[in-house]
Amino acid sequence: MDTERLDFFSLIIPSLDPDEKLAETVTSAINAGISDIILVDDGSAEDKRQIFDGLRDSHPEVTLLRHEVNRGKGAALKTALSYIKENRPGTGGAVTADGDGQHRTEDIIACAKEMRDTGCVILGCRDFSLEGVPFKSRFGNGMTSAVFRIFCGMKLSDTQTGLRAIPAAYFDDMTGVDGSRYEYETNMLIHMGRYGIPYREVKIETIYYDDNKASHFRPIRDSIRVYGLILKYIASSMISSGLDLLLFYLWGEFVFGSDFWGVFASTVTARVISMAVNFTINKNLVFGSRKGIFGTVVRYVCVAVPVMLASWLSVYAISEGLAVLFDVDEVIHIGRTIIKIPIDIILFLISFRIQQKWVFTDKKRGNAHG
Repeated sequence: MDTERLDFFSLIIPSLDPDEKLAETVTSAINAGISDIILVDDGSAEDKRQIFDGLRDSHPEVTLLRHEVNRGKGAALKTALSYIKENRPGTGGAVTADGDGQHRTEDIIACAKEMRDTGCVILGCRDFSLEGVPFKSRFGNGMTSAVFRIFCGMKLSDTQTGLRAIPAAYFDDMTGVDGSRYEYETNMLIHMGRYGIPYREVKIETIYYDDNKASHFRPIRDSIRVYGLILKYIASSMISSGLDLLLFYLWGEFVFGSDFWGVFASTVTARVISMAVNFTINKNLVFGSRKGIFGTVVRYVCVAVPVMLASWLSVYAISEGLAVLFDVDEVIHIGRTIIKIPIDIILFLISFRIQQKWVFTDKKRGNAHG
């Protein structure tokens, strides 16, 4: 029986200081009919380079790209995608896979075919509920999945997967995503959610070798990189929220008072100043938007004003309700300030989603995922 020729996509395998599993992965892919394999040597030690050279020399299906120094997995993937874009003009897309044996050839092919049939980015997703999954992987994926659900509105069962099928139509998107190391793969997902790039998940076999000790992931440093966008937004919001709460208290305590219009005046004056600070930080440091300033300001105000009014009315209504409940004349202003904190946290989450998808988005791409 002839092997099916799978020439509609390129297989990308980035690797750093590989062992024999890389050769096994490449050989299995070739035997299954995958005809174009792009290996990226991401600055491996001299004694490991011979593994790459041997695969290139013995298999015409293999193209070897090399970074002279380690630049990170994200940089390796972008190097390969750029190469394919320039040298494989007729390709349908690319599949990224790890060279440590965690991705079966059958799953690579299944993701490639799903990409071809749907035109979506395909994510090969593992089952983290299985007994053999290392705790750090189970915990990390669970936490990241929750963060994506809350902040990005994306339901993802495997946020850490390295098995991804990317249609050629999205090569420009993916090579433009920020990040050079492990944060790149997370930023890719954020970019997909932000610009409406369609995606689907395909279940794959869950494989770990030796508790995943071969991974080059550095828990503290790379986790900070992975959560970079969200952490920056939280920091920006904490700065502006702290300023907003301080000014709200000072204006109400010493200037406007704590009646209905006093709360309104304190809310507005505090929010105008904190909004200016928040807008500047978010535009330049968090989302890195290149949009024209006028249109972005208009969109930001369209979000910020309803959020401000919601905060004011909620604080006043809850304060008055508590005053009636506890039979007091009014809630003192410091109490209103405390009430404002959980209300603004909820509004913070809503505002993040809108700012990410609409206010600071530079362009529109794709549709909602299938």
